Amino acid sequence: MSSADRTEAPIYADLVEERGDVPADARRTAEETLREMGRVMDFSDVLAGR
Repeated sequence: MSSADRTEAPIYADLVEERGDVPADARRTAEETLREMGRVMDFSDVLAGR
């Protein structure tokens, strides 16, 4: 986190420093899961039957 971000949200910056950026980690995990599910599951038959 840059020093500008730190002055705008010092409490959040301290929490990120102590605990890590949980929202960013969750977002990254969700995106990876969606990509993996897209490779593993084939919904083409379901979408074609609309």
